Amino acid sequence: MPSCSTTTPPLTTADQGGGTAISDVHPDIIQTHILTRLDGPTLASSACASSHMHALSTEEKLWRDICTATWPSIDHPRIRHVISSFPSGHRSFFSDSFLALDHRSPAPKNRPHRPSLPSELISAVDIHYKHELIFSKVQESETETASFLCSPFRVDLLDEKESVRTPIRHVGEGEAWLKSLEENLTLTWIVIDPSRNCAANVSSQRPVSVQRHWLTGEIQVRFATIMSGEMSSSSVLVQCGVVVTCGGKVGGEVHVGQVSLQVEDMEGKHMNGRDSLVILQAAMESGRRKKERSGEGKERFEEFLEMQRETKKRRAGSIYLMALCGLRPEDV
Repeated sequence: MPSCSTTTPPLTTADQGGGTAISDVHPDIIQTHILTRLDGPTLASSACASSHMHALSTEEKLWRDICTATWPSIDHPRIRHVISSFPSGHRSFFSDSFLALDHRSPAPKNRPHRPSLPSELISAVDIHYKHELIFSKVQESETETASFLCSPFRVDLLDEKESVRTPIRHVGEGEAWLKSLEENLTLTWIVIDPSRNCAANVSSQRPVSVQRHWLTGEIQVRFATIMSGEMSSSSVLVQCGVVVTCGGKVGGEVHVGQVSLQVEDMEGKHMNGRDSLVILQAAMESGRRKKERSGEGKERFEEFLEMQRETKKRRAGSIYLMALCGLRPEDV
């Protein structure tokens, strides 16, 4: 590591022939011609350069433009109102939503106890193909009803028989089309708790699996984030999975027929609304975020599937042993 000098040379000025300091440049020039060209991470770094740059780099309009360019769905009256209540507006929202949740970092045990679960969740979803927006929607979900809390957690953005036409064309056949979707389709599913002003992206950016449905012939594209949380005082891993179905004939328009979110446990069961809210609330409020390297989401998904298979084998073995002993699972 290179050594650092213990003395700081005096700052030069333009009169001394040392050039122009950044503070000498008119703020309007910096904000209009420099900061507007930066992406979110770079803009956040520039805010750490000096107090002068911090004041310029934290301007709300800069972050609002970056957020709406990254997630077009959030340019929605309800979401704009919710984000205005975040501690630092769109800058806080970007901090919550841009990085991936780190499944290796469970929510801290000493996090503040919440007497109640979110009364509402807002989903902001954007799907791109080759960086072109093909689907964008906001969905508001009430979460206090008994049917929601006790039934399997599921958020559907489209009705069962509804489909949305997209501007992209079906290219290639068989494996070529599957590969094209795997390489070029991206999705973000941001879950927002409007009552506590927090959010998180619960989807992998890239697909973790692309398969053709054996009956309908439609392509099922799955995105997934493996999340950690606590249930009944024990740590658990769950899969927060998004399924997108794509249909259409070769050479014709591609349509999206299903966009849904569910939470699945280690036994492959879909978790109910109450348990899913507990996991999602912890992720939004206390879950750590990190930059997801290429292919990491798929690796974590495949590891989760392997753990699921092992869990099912152990459970099947336990049921078999109980059967030999004349016991039923509900007797234990």
